[in-house]
Amino acid sequence: MSNYKIIHDAIHGSFKFEGATLRILETPEMQRLNGIKQLGLGYLVFPGANHSRLEHSLGVGHMAGKMGEALNLDRLEIETLKVAGMLHDLGHSPFSHTLEYLLHEKTGMDHMEITTNIIRGKLDILEGLEIDGRERIHEIINDYGIDIDLVCRMILGKEFRRLDIMNVDRGQQYFGENKNYMVNIISGPLDADQIDYLLRDAHYTGVAHGMIDVYRILNTLKIKNGELMIDRKGVPALEGMLVARALMYSSVYFHKTNRIGELMLSRAVEEIELDNWLEIYKYNDSELLSVLLNQEGYPKEIALRLKYRRLFKKALVLRVDEVKDDEETINELKKMNDLKMRRRIEKEIADGAGVDSRYVLIDIPDNIAHLSEPRLNKTNVKIIDGKEIHELSKYSPLARALQLRRVQNWAMMLITKKEYVDKVRKEANRILSLKV
Repeated sequence: MSNYKIIHDAIHGSFKFEGATLRILETPEMQRLNGIKQLGLGYLVFPGANHSRLEHSLGVGHMAGKMGEALNLDRLEIETLKVAGMLHDLGHSPFSHTLEYLLHEKTGMDHMEITTNIIRGKLDILEGLEIDGRERIHEIINDYGIDIDLVCRMILGKEFRRLDIMNVDRGQQYFGENKNYMVNIISGPLDADQIDYLLRDAHYTGVAHGMIDVYRILNTLKIKNGELMIDRKGVPALEGMLVARALMYSSVYFHKTNRIGELMLSRAVEEIELDNWLEIYKYNDSELLSVLLNQEGYPKEIALRLKYRRLFKKALVLRVDEVKDDEETINELKKMNDLKMRRRIEKEIADGAGVDSRYVLIDIPDNIAHLSEPRLNKTNVKIIDGKEIHELSKYSPLARALQLRRVQNWAMMLITKKEYVDKVRKEANRILSLKV
């Protein structure tokens, strides 16, 4: 009798784990995700948003498998899809995307690069911890004959080009210019990751925007020229998914209150003295919060503020429509994408207002949005219409509009402690010369 487990999921119902997926599920790296909230500090706005990265990862693995089954792929391809879907978020830090920008600055890697380094066995985020009976993920993948290079490509969204085909060992089954659909199913404009997080996050936040017609999408998936496409009959369902993605980013992922909490946490973590910033990836949410609470001064204060929801307040918000035709202001905001430059300006404002610079925080959301979700404005799904293939934009003016739509309506937000709001706003207006 085979060894398996049935998972009962709030979104997809019951599904089975066996073989590679079961062994991967039981690894410490996967179980760490059970202590990391999918929406980071989203529960500060949406009290039900306490679901974990593990739930999402299992859902993505299941949905990737369902997409493979809908396309009549072979057993090994479907197993590879399930494994890649499960592992795609393995490199998330505590509180999910909250610390993404800071850790990218400190380590030079985003969560996808961290993920693939863990999968390959190049990075052990749990090094030094004594964990009984531990198995390494790369060893499990190799035991089942799954191509580890393909899994990493799928997670990184790195499609194959002709040059890749020429340079690869002919014995590797999955490499080929006609196998890009494997990459598309995990990291593309129409992938299992987005389908799961939209359904799951809508369910737990209570926000209806994320509901999509997943069964219509599954029934209209096609493979043509080695790429994942969709039949023209599925265009309305695809449009619904793209609209859901745009609205969920506006109303949930980049909710201003959520962003305020994320800015505070990131600034507190920045105050921790670490010889190696990769140590952060050992922790889950509660462990990192405990680290902050055991510090003195600012990190402890911020941890307590987050714990009891005593958040900073908006001192100044610069809307997108106020700067869209002002090239000088746009260029100044772009400079603040650099963390050191942003900290310098925060200090200048704080010094002028007579407050500690750590209580003056600037948010420039554009760069952070695209670091955490590089597919945001991608709507380039190909549509099969009889014998012809066209871009979605040919059939959908809505898709063209979504390419231009911003997920947030502010270009810059400045926050501070409630009692500092007036003087910080006044000083910010003077220093930044903003007509707001």
